[in-house]
Amino acid sequence: MTMAVTATTLPEKIRSGVVVLELWAPWCGPCKIMSPIMAALEAELPLRVVTMNIDEDKRIAEQFGIQSIPAMIIYRDGTPYEKIVGAYPKAKLKEHLEKVLRPSDAK
Repeated sequence: MTMAVTATTLPEKIRSGVVVLELWAPWCGPCKIMSPIMAALEAELPLRVVTMNIDEDKRIAEQFGIQSIPAMIIYRDGTPYEKIVGAYPKAKLKEHLEKVLRPSDAK
């Protein structure tokens, strides 16, 4: 189950494992498409998804230079690993996240 976070609560939620931060806004059509996809992927893969409404908290979006949403920041054990911008089909995103989850994966 995805959980809403703020820049203040984010560090404790990304501390361990693979966590995908989904940046969105209520007015963003593609974000509304991605939200159920991310919830499904969280149920299917060994990762957590947290969400941040950038209208309510812009700090992380500004820190990572996010200019378009939806956007995702993938964290591994608290460290930013990758930034993904845009809406993607579930199958393509799942395939990519499975690669990220492989321990032998080297970026």
